[in-house]
Amino acid sequence: MNSSILILPGSVRLGSYNRKLASEAMRLLAMTDAVISRVDLADYPLPIYDGDVETESGVPQNAQLLAQRIAAQDGLLIVSPEYNASVPPLLKNAIDWASRVRKVDERPVQPFKGLVVGLASASPGSFGGMRGLEAIRIVLRALGAEVMTQQCIVPRAADGFDENGRLTDDVARTSLESLCERLLDTARSLTRHG
Repeated sequence: MNSSILILPGSVRLGSYNRKLASEAMRLLAMTDAVISRVDLADYPLPIYDGDVETESGVPQNAQLLAQRIAAQDGLLIVSPEYNASVPPLLKNAIDWASRVRKVDERPVQPFKGLVVGLASASPGSFGGMRGLEAIRIVLRALGAEVMTQQCIVPRAADGFDENGRLTDDVARTSLESLCERLLDTARSLTRHG
């Protein structure tokens, strides 16, 4: 059975460097035998997480659907911008809500537990989103994910892509190729399904 990898950009902005980086990762992973899919957080609008809302109304359907998509994967690649050296609120809110899902189709589930996760970021700054990835890493490890040490950063991302969306920097390109390969290998060895 082929491993399944989900790519999750942490931005919905159309001109987002991270959406470009996610597309490049998808192109690379599509050349393998893995089943690759991509999720757009714009398709899963959610209210800001609030425990009172959860108590009164339960977990929103979009959070349940997102958690179901995540739980069905062997690996997850999060490609996220950095906001003030941390996790962007859209991504953090989606993770917070999805982590509250305890059942999918009446089966117990913890969407992130045991999930192999790779991290990547593109940023106009010189750190390439590295600090934001560290913040995401802390959150995901707390949820039981197997977050890979290896990551990909693209600093100075305004000049990081050509007109076709391909990475222009050899170091960044090699880093992304290596991350995708390692994510797939790790997901295969720690597969949660099949």
